[in-house]
Amino acid sequence: MAHSALYDLHFLLIPLFLLATIAPSIHQSIPLGTTIFAVDENSSWVSPSGEFAFGFRHLPNNDSLFLLAIWFHKIPERTVVWSANRDSPVQRESRVELVNNGHLVLYNREGREIWKKPKAINARAASASMLDTGNLVLLSMDSSTIWESFNEPTDTILPSQTLTKPSKLSSRRSEKDYSKGQFELRLQEDGDLMLYTVPLEGEFTYSNYWSTNTAGSGSQVIFNESGYIYLTQINGTSVSLTPGNIVSTQEFYHRATLDFDGVIRQYVYPRTLDSTVGWAQSWSNVWYQPPNVCLAVFFAIGSGTCGFNSYCALDENQRTTCHCPPGYSYLDPNNTFGGCKQDFVPQSCESGGSIEASQFELKEMRNVDWPLNDYERYFPINENLCRQECLLDCFCAVAVFKDDTCWKKKVPLGNGKMDYGVSRKTLLKTPRGNLTLQTAPPPTSSCREKKDRTALILIGSVLFGGSGLLNLLLLLAISMVLLYSRHQRKVRFQRHDASMLGIRILSFTFKELEQATNGFKEELDRGAFGAIYKGALVLESRHLIAVKMLDNVVAEGESNKEFETEVAAIGQTHHKNLARLLGFCNEGLHQLLVYEFMSSGSLASFLFGSIRPNWNQRTQIALGIARGLVYLHEECSSQIIHCDINPQNILLDESLTPRISGFGLAKLMKADQTRSITGIRGTRGYVSPEWFMDMPITAKVDVYSFGVLLLEIICCRRNLEMGLENEERVILTEWAYDCYAETRLDLLVENDEDAKDDLKRVERMVMVAIWCLQENPTMRPSMMKVTEMLEGVVEVSKPLHPYSTSSVFS
Repeated sequence: MAHSALYDLHFLLIPLFLLATIAPSIHQSIPLGTTIFAVDENSSWVSPSGEFAFGFRHLPNNDSLFLLAIWFHKIPERTVVWSANRDSPVQRESRVELVNNGHLVLYNREGREIWKKPKAINARAASASMLDTGNLVLLSMDSSTIWESFNEPTDTILPSQTLTKPSKLSSRRSEKDYSKGQFELRLQEDGDLMLYTVPLEGEFTYSNYWSTNTAGSGSQVIFNESGYIYLTQINGTSVSLTPGNIVSTQEFYHRATLDFDGVIRQYVYPRTLDSTVGWAQSWSNVWYQPPNVCLAVFFAIGSGTCGFNSYCALDENQRTTCHCPPGYSYLDPNNTFGGCKQDFVPQSCESGGSIEASQFELKEMRNVDWPLNDYERYFPINENLCRQECLLDCFCAVAVFKDDTCWKKKVPLGNGKMDYGVSRKTLLKTPRGNLTLQTAPPPTSSCREKKDRTALILIGSVLFGGSGLLNLLLLLAISMVLLYSRHQRKVRFQRHDASMLGIRILSFTFKELEQATNGFKEELDRGAFGAIYKGALVLESRHLIAVKMLDNVVAEGESNKEFETEVAAIGQTHHKNLARLLGFCNEGLHQLLVYEFMSSGSLASFLFGSIRPNWNQRTQIALGIARGLVYLHEECSSQIIHCDINPQNILLDESLTPRISGFGLAKLMKADQTRSITGIRGTRGYVSPEWFMDMPITAKVDVYSFGVLLLEIICCRRNLEMGLENEERVILTEWAYDCYAETRLDLLVENDEDAKDDLKRVERMVMVAIWCLQENPTMRPSMMKVTEMLEGVVEVSKPLHPYSTSSVFS
């Protein structure tokens, strides 16, 4: 986003804004003892101009329940902008009272306290006020603010409101359900503004699906009184979110809301009929992110935008809609974003499903896909055989066919989307004829069940009627086995330190790693395959470890033995530029890897911190990463493709030697070694084009990611940086090629005197990076060739434009 004169206007407005907030606001004081009852919406505290009100609102779908809220009071819609009890609405005759002890308290109709502000016992208000800004404030005796609703937003922010670090907005669950939904907008401690999907329960978060990419530089989000929203940065610049021209707040009401579909939108509403020329007398959307949430939300776990078994689409107004496939209906008719259920009895797995296969058919769905639910894949195969495989498989709910490849998927189906870019043929399994809307048959007692019951009775009779001495011996044997197992676990944790550094890979229980990490308390990082936690093993001395908890990376049906075999193969890798795998856990649903701990953190924190690292150190780090990839690609007993090379996955030891971590995780997904597309793997910005083109995945995907990383190392900046004054510099890979083509490489390292004194090496490294970024994977060099070019062993030829060869394989 361009840095324009508009930003200068923003910073001229900031002092005025601060002055306005410091100066005493015009308000109507609400004294202690004032009470509002949940009877109707006429009883409320209204701001001096009448534009906002605080009180109880009927829930749209239930007149007997009330929400304690703030809303726009003058417009017919009475749009809610804040609520105190969104997850616990109260019944009629509940009340909110500014009690005499100085607290604002919500009571239910039985008189039980539901909500209270301020929470601190010593903080007591002398009065309250509903301001014209939409901010509810509690004031002390000297009229200073001791609590305000602006500091605890729900899903909306208003002009004059500021989000400081850390802050978040949480979406509603649906249009008529104000309870917390599955999307959050977060201004994080590191300064990055991100959109996340979250489960409806608990504090866990999935990966982000939109970001301003301002980690390390972002400061606060300001919605100024002119209607512009922007993110200020530590260096004094800002990133504008609102487009360049916006209607005046004098003529239009403004709000920005994280809607229940996961999109942050800025809306305007005409204040008077005089303002309505060209505008509807309703809320109009003037800005939103992301552009297509259906495509943006794309994670291995979670339901996606619309819930399980549904698919997401944009209507003609670019609004998000959710749809059920044929034979399915909404779980909740009042919430189309809540997912869909089957309206038929699923295919029975009796005799493997072959008996009922003739009762089902596959319906083709155009431009629809559930991209991350594969549990089986066939190649090469024709469409007829793909159909047959799905019909005969009782687990198969959807078959997807393209280019001699067949993917089978089962319910629940997640991340469903409709998009005209979907070129694969999606085949949905539904019953033939009128078999839909059947109820499941009552359980019957088969001959097999009777035989099983008879056998159980016989076994029980033998056990309970046998010799008491035999039972005693059996109990004694079981006790000895348990004691031996416990002793062996204890011995394993008391081994000499040298055993931790040997070739053997240790097997841990989940409980042991839970204890070693203090309940997975300290999260070091989070990548495409899971979170990493800091821990310690207490042997004869203390060993710090990094524990990666894998997020469903092993395909369903893969045996524990196969997982452990793959882990053992990864554990046999030994190279100075690879993070060392010490052990693993493979216990039920828990699959974890234990690595040695790296004291200097990740390359991301090293490169993108406040202090620019030494040029010579950066060149040695780049070379070390290249050598580590050569080992994975060409020197292991079986080739390992990393699939997620990025600065977070490069760790630095105490000597700043780079160590590649996370390698082999893609292999643990039981991916076909010639075609491994079961969904895009890796981190945005580092993913090679072939992931999006359904092409064979080879080691060249790592070469592409290394090219992006190499440019970041050269320039000490992220591949994507929004809010730069020069828009041509936003995407590093494109700008770097332009600088090379125009022989202006000095611009890439303009603030680095050491690098500017070594422009010959800068040029060689940039040329290598451009070769790595070729869109056609066959044009990219191997990592061995990359290493030789970086070392100066071989000459680097003039690189082609990265995208000039796309027609060769399109």
